[in-house]
Amino acid sequence: MDTAQLVDTFVSGFINKRLTKPATPPAPAPPSAIKDRSLAKGLLAGLAAGIIATAAKTVAEKIYPPRSRRDPGPTTALANKSSADGIHWGFGMTAGAAYGVLAEFYPAATSREGVNFGLTLLALTQETTLPAAGLAAPIKPETTREKTSEIASHIIFGLVTETVRRTVRKRI
Repeated sequence: MDTAQLVDTFVSGFINKRLTKPATPPAPAPPSAIKDRSLAKGLLAGLAAGIIATAAKTVAEKIYPPRSRRDPGPTTALANKSSADGIHWGFGMTAGAAYGVLAEFYPAATSREGVNFGLTLLALTQETTLPAAGLAAPIKPETTREKTSEIASHIIFGLVTETVRRTVRKRI
């Protein structure tokens, strides 16, 4: 079994085992947390989280690429490689900032340690909005490897976003 098959097996197992369980609702926020809600702090914590999560997702995609090297990513249709990288980072930072604000006022959005956020982002972008807007190739049948890679990188993005957001938010 080569490395790619080993990663495929691991990611598929993780997805099947971890994501088929019902979500555990987060504990109610203590009254002190409700008073401490802040748009600016949520935005700042989310922005920092988006930057670090985008870096983590980028590394994950280099290790376990979502598509073959010949198949361009969704943002490549918009512009050249440097512009695509700028779009990728800008979108990651914006998504993180939006998540930070959402988490500030709707704590249930942080369920499953950010995994739900990552998978929702996948569903709202790569699978629907970008193809519909003509910013990505129409959805075509994907191999199991392509699906698990996309899912894995978005799970990583969500987990890292929530972990960093929570850590930064406690310190500001």
